[in-house]
Amino acid sequence: MKRYYVYILLCTDNTYYTGVTNDLETRFLYHQNGQNPNSYTYTRRPVEIVYYTEFNDVNQAIAFEKQLKGWSRAKKEAVINDEWEKLPNLSKRKFPNQ
Repeated sequence: MKRYYVYILLCTDNTYYTGVTNDLETRFLYHQNGQNPNSYTYTRRPVEIVYYTEFNDVNQAIAFEKQLKGWSRAKKEAVINDEWEKLPNLSKRKFPNQ
């Protein structure tokens, strides 16, 4: 059975990169070695894998990757730190007092 991975990299400029792959080790080396000068991580190396999770279904992996990409830094850090219980509060919009 094929496995798919959604991963988050911490870049040297303290930003996060989120991706999906079916070969995590090879994909990490691709980022680390700077094989594509046009990629986000190329000028932000070295990178470090700070989170990954496995999926058996490529469509679920792609959906989760897209979801993560739309999340705030705080929400990504909750996932990285395995603090899933923080997500609902981080999702609430804060409105000024009226």
